Amino acid sequence: MTDPQLALTERVQQALAAAFGAEYSDADPLIRPSQFADYQANVAMSLSKRLRKAPREVAQEIAEHLTGRAGDASDDPFPGTVEVSGPGFLNLTLSDEWIRAQASEILADPRTGVGLSSPPQTVAIDYSAPNAAKEMHVGHLRTTIVGDALARVHEHLGNKVIRQNHLGDWGTPFGMLIEHLLDIGEETAVAQLEAGEGNAYYQAARAKFDTDPEFNRRARARVVTLQAEEPETMRLWRIFMDATVRYFNKVYTQLGVTLTDDDIAGESMYNHVLAQVCDELQERGIAVLSDGALCVFPPGYIGREGQPLPLMIRKSDGGYGYGTTDMATIRYRVQDLKVDRILYVIGATQSLHMSMVFDSARLAGWLPDHVRAEHIQIGSVLGSDGKMFKTRSGKSIKLVELLDEAETRAAEVLRESDYTDAERTEIAHAVGMGAVKYADLSVSHDSEYVFDFDRMLALTGNTGPYLQYAQARIRSIFRRGGVTPAEANGPIVLGHPAERALALQLLGFGAVVEEMAENSAPHKLASYLFDTASTFTTFFENCPVLKDDVDAATRTSRLALCALTLKVLETGLSLLGVPVPERM
Repeated sequence: MTDPQLALTERVQQALAAAFGAEYSDADPLIRPSQFADYQANVAMSLSKRLRKAPREVAQEIAEHLTGRAGDASDDPFPGTVEVSGPGFLNLTLSDEWIRAQASEILADPRTGVGLSSPPQTVAIDYSAPNAAKEMHVGHLRTTIVGDALARVHEHLGNKVIRQNHLGDWGTPFGMLIEHLLDIGEETAVAQLEAGEGNAYYQAARAKFDTDPEFNRRARARVVTLQAEEPETMRLWRIFMDATVRYFNKVYTQLGVTLTDDDIAGESMYNHVLAQVCDELQERGIAVLSDGALCVFPPGYIGREGQPLPLMIRKSDGGYGYGTTDMATIRYRVQDLKVDRILYVIGATQSLHMSMVFDSARLAGWLPDHVRAEHIQIGSVLGSDGKMFKTRSGKSIKLVELLDEAETRAAEVLRESDYTDAERTEIAHAVGMGAVKYADLSVSHDSEYVFDFDRMLALTGNTGPYLQYAQARIRSIFRRGGVTPAEANGPIVLGHPAERALALQLLGFGAVVEEMAENSAPHKLASYLFDTASTFTTFFENCPVLKDDVDAATRTSRLALCALTLKVLETGLSLLGVPVPERM
């Protein structure tokens, strides 16, 4: 099973080596889809100066070696036609038989043309990471959705995925949070936290901390006992954390992400090694004292006044910060978890900090060259005014309220359907969550996007509901035909141009899944799935499947193409974490 673009790339590179020498075998053939053929290779244009030949002459030589006219014909002839056009473009058209054969292989493949990583890697993915002392808001939406999609695709490729939910579950604010818990009572505190009222809880504790001297004294004293891990304080901290995590889990369940309690690896997890991290960095001369603070100065980072920028490892008062914990985290993931790759799905605003952490860890030897550490930068979610997405009063929008509204709006779209109330609720949940998640994943993770329910929930355009409807429509074809998708195994024939276009589109699935994992780019898979659904729509409109005037062989072939499209859409949407309702 071969992706057509990859197959043509290999062929053109072989022709380059045969025509001009082995040193040209790794040149990029610059193959792109074309309106004049299936694909166009523009490599002759880019190599003409280097070869000191006219682009069209270069293209002609490549074409002769591709087709065997140069006298080096192989046992595996080019699977199609090659034409030189314009100033030196190579138009490449694949044969129907090659496309048909490849599509038949993918249809029979349980993995639908998606390979396995070789060798498999261990990949740690740091995502979601809400603050235990605050409400989950829309700002957590993207890190959670993108991170979960990356976890899904790496597992599908056979990699060992270690999810890391780096909760903000430690620090000086917990002194006042624990004291507030004692003031209002454990039962009241737990109920408030489980209900997702973390912001109100925090604000009440903060108000007392700022205005009540006795509460302030108690809170500061509680920080000391917390840092010392005094048993009673730790019991109270666990009560607070357990209630908070139960609320987070409600959100994760509604959103349909795969994080569990086993994936929690919060800041508190590294308390016992922070002093050791500082000592080791200082002993090796990597961290130095600066104005009483212990800092690493990775080369190349300069502040506005031309001074080296520090990554603070220990504050002048002896306290630890994000830099300390982040260094300890890399050290643990490389030395203990034995990872090959670490993906930090964190806001784009943290790019400088993460870059300094990576470079500091490399200086320390904690991030060796064979381990890839990558910051998957997450852009902001904007409102219709182009500003940060907030309520009219300027407050952050609670994530759970956003998700509830998505389901409510989806149910309204389905109001005129003939489903039962239970069916409508189930479909509305799938459509609402699918709309929110796909809208996020369909744009590059490092870009901003405008949160717009009307656009997200539309049944037309590049939306989650459009893709969900496409696969539901295919399911309805099989129900009406009295056959299951598993029974539709061909043979595939390509008589109509829309059949050929659909089969060719489906051949690219495996390559785009691998590209998503390699480049951490869910939007590439989303774009491919939208193109697939659009191509299927054209096929559906031009190629009747179940009509009486369709002969048996054509019907069998078109059902097979429907089955393959369904497999691709189902698998692709599942990798993005988008639910696939059977009916819509």
